[in-house]
Amino acid sequence: MSASQATIKQSAVKRREALEARYPVWPRDTIAGHFAKACEQYQDRPYLYINNEEFTYGDIWENAIQYAKAFIALGVKRRDHVAVLMDNDATYPSLMIASSIVGAVFIPINSMLAKDELEYIIVQSDTKFLFLHQKVKDKQHGKAVAELLANEEFQKNSQLKQVICLPGEDKKPVDNRFMDWDTFIQGGTSVSRAVLDERWRKSRYPDEVAIIMYTSGSTGSPKGVMLTDDMLLRCGYATCMSRAIEDGRVTFAPLPFYHCFAIIEAIFAMSFVGGSFVSALGASPLQSLQMMEKYKANDYLCVPSTLVALLNHPRVSEFDLSHLFAMWCGAAPAPVPVWEQAIEVLGLTETITGYGQTEVASSGVTTEIGDPLERISTRVGRPKLGGVSGLPEYNGSTVEYKTIDVDTGETLSEGSVGELAVRGATVSHGYYNKPDETAEVIDKDGWLRTGDVGRIDENGYIQLLGRSKEMYKVSGELVSPREVEVVISEHPSVNQVNIVGVPDRLTTETGAAFIELKENETLARREIIDWCSSRLARFKIPRHVWFIEASEWPMTSTGKVQKFRLQEQAQDKLSGK
Repeated sequence: MSASQATIKQSAVKRREALEARYPVWPRDTIAGHFAKACEQYQDRPYLYINNEEFTYGDIWENAIQYAKAFIALGVKRRDHVAVLMDNDATYPSLMIASSIVGAVFIPINSMLAKDELEYIIVQSDTKFLFLHQKVKDKQHGKAVAELLANEEFQKNSQLKQVICLPGEDKKPVDNRFMDWDTFIQGGTSVSRAVLDERWRKSRYPDEVAIIMYTSGSTGSPKGVMLTDDMLLRCGYATCMSRAIEDGRVTFAPLPFYHCFAIIEAIFAMSFVGGSFVSALGASPLQSLQMMEKYKANDYLCVPSTLVALLNHPRVSEFDLSHLFAMWCGAAPAPVPVWEQAIEVLGLTETITGYGQTEVASSGVTTEIGDPLERISTRVGRPKLGGVSGLPEYNGSTVEYKTIDVDTGETLSEGSVGELAVRGATVSHGYYNKPDETAEVIDKDGWLRTGDVGRIDENGYIQLLGRSKEMYKVSGELVSPREVEVVISEHPSVNQVNIVGVPDRLTTETGAAFIELKENETLARREIIDWCSSRLARFKIPRHVWFIEASEWPMTSTGKVQKFRLQEQAQDKLSGK
């Protein structure tokens, strides 16, 4: 170990000691209870920087109280499902806290989804109240939801009672079936603080479901991962311990609020240390550099595609990034040269990666501060340090991992390659209203099959080797091939389609579609892309489209398409063979 590595590790130890002194025992609490204490302790400190505005902890809490009163006036009851379909917005954390105050379940919906995908989630989740921005980038959510409300089938299947429209960039009039934001807020003025406090008193159950977060499933239908307050808070605190996050850290987080990466590693983690985070969703590399300089960011949360674009910006050396020392680059592997370039260009001293999934409330493992780059580029980490949030049965962490036989589910010997399974205090107990899918992946002892293949080395670090299922990630977003296949197969000219994930320089992975057309039919790639664009989020649309004959499918003896052969064919096509 070099002298500089030793100094870094020593600093991390001291920061962890300070965190442990602040939390000598685990404060089992709800999201609302946790933020009530944090916002009182750090009232005047900045918490969120967004759209050139600063919001203090006091601002966030004051808004949460206002929104919670409005929830009650709206008729939101305990355990009702409240969904948000929004761009990153200052109201987001406060709506989440308000949901916890009144005992509702918060459902963040991916704002990149198309109308059919939204319909499925709103119906399947039993959403009763939906908060939305009418327009998010190119998605006309106001129009899409208005069309759903006019659909008799949706009305029959849905529990949706009220849609509340937040002010956004577009100044379009609000549909007369929606409630506008001002009316929503005004309703809360009739609710007394005594009424609010009584509801809050009845909602303080850390082991009830607080958030349902949707993730793609191998069957093609998104699944609602049920996460309790305690799971979410333990995961956030364990991040602080693992990363040795100091008092008042400023984190640059160009991540969507609907994703667990942002919710846990920024929104929750910073609240344990009185820190702040800079939201910059969709910011260009130049804008990102400008904001990191302006807000004196200490930390950078990113994925490889955004990191590489930022490092290669021609003006990167012009900015004062002297306050920046830490970075978490996750969601996909990055080679050693990328880490080396990041350290050199950004002046970093603490670089880590991690691994997890929505079912683990975000990250289950991280690499250690001071780990060599060779390890960071080939391993995703070992179970996070839990401190007071950890449990003895998990060796002080909140989770434990093992490898199992993909076919039998039997536990394998240490060091064996197999499917990774995880259990612990931050691991979901199941998917909302999907008992069969839950039983498929979670056994009677709480072990959850991750769908990832890997091994756990002699140091307890996980090495990922691929996915046992056929899913792939595009810029950190999980894609189910089956979901895309269903959409394309509905095209009247398509006879059969199979999707595989292939490497991509820009987005780490992307989709490749092999399509067999019906007899005498012809289609162009553009027609497939256009067909998908109104039915799927952009990241799910396959970048590569190849048309093949029925005789060209690589089949097993039982008549199943061999997808690994398709992946080989795709690689050959992309390499020009």
